[in-house]
Amino acid sequence: MLTTLAALVPVILVIACGYLIARIGLITGDQWRGIEKLAYYVLFPAVLFRIIAQADFSSFPTLNMGLSLLASITLMALLLLAVRPAIERIWGIAPERFTSIFQGTLRWNGMIALAIADNVAGEAGLAMLAVAMVFMIPPLNVASILVLLHYAGTTAPSVAKILKDLYTNPFMLSIGAGFVFNFSGITLPFVIDDTLEIFSRAALPIGIICVGAGLDLGSLRRPGPALTMGTFLRPLLMPPLAFGFAWLFGVTGDALVVVVIASSVPCASNAYLLARQMGGDAKLMGEIITLQTLAATVTIPLAMLLFT
Repeated sequence: MLTTLAALVPVILVIACGYLIARIGLITGDQWRGIEKLAYYVLFPAVLFRIIAQADFSSFPTLNMGLSLLASITLMALLLLAVRPAIERIWGIAPERFTSIFQGTLRWNGMIALAIADNVAGEAGLAMLAVAMVFMIPPLNVASILVLLHYAGTTAPSVAKILKDLYTNPFMLSIGAGFVFNFSGITLPFVIDDTLEIFSRAALPIGIICVGAGLDLGSLRRPGPALTMGTFLRPLLMPPLAFGFAWLFGVTGDALVVVVIASSVPCASNAYLLARQMGGDAKLMGEIITLQTLAATVTIPLAMLLFT
């Protein structure tokens, strides 16, 4: 437990620093957008490419770990869709608000997950987290779009647009390039490796500083049923669900730790952008992301204690 807390506390403190930097105005609006783009399009792809290009995938249960995560998000999505009519009937939660609950429960913040995995399991943890992204990013993006399309009543994006969003995702591109390089048997030249390693050292702190800067505590209103469900369904249900499938597929050790990390980190900020673009309840989505990130200071250590 103490080891886990020692790995998590620095991540939490850096998120808090990002929030303070934004609040005092040291870095402002458009400047943050530039920093976020740098992290998203350059720094994190460099981390993922370097780790995947050099990873020994025979040393951990790649397929079983991925299947555990895929099974858990699939089952949770089906459960949410099954109870949606009851949620509307009992609490009066409109369909467009349900889309924010859906995204808040299923989507995950890869930047926070990478930072924690690095602190807990080092480069092996980063490699396994990258594998988790391969299994989770495409189905989660597609599911979120389809749910917003159905319940928010927006114009459908074309299949070509959905596919383009996936194959131009910088995380997916860098992971794919890393796999190609890995299976080619070529060793990264030391100059390239050292250059990417410098990018890697910058990526994790900058990424989680941006997470803190994106928190908007002033937007939080008194929690109602929609905000409560959107905030707490993920941290309460996803870790035990993922742990159960990991046990079923025989996933143990550091791979199990990564499965729990991927299922317990808070929702990603791009869920807010998608909600805004497709007619969902963007305000509720922003509140869920903020409150879930704050709650993660307690819920992630609890998940790690109970399931690893």
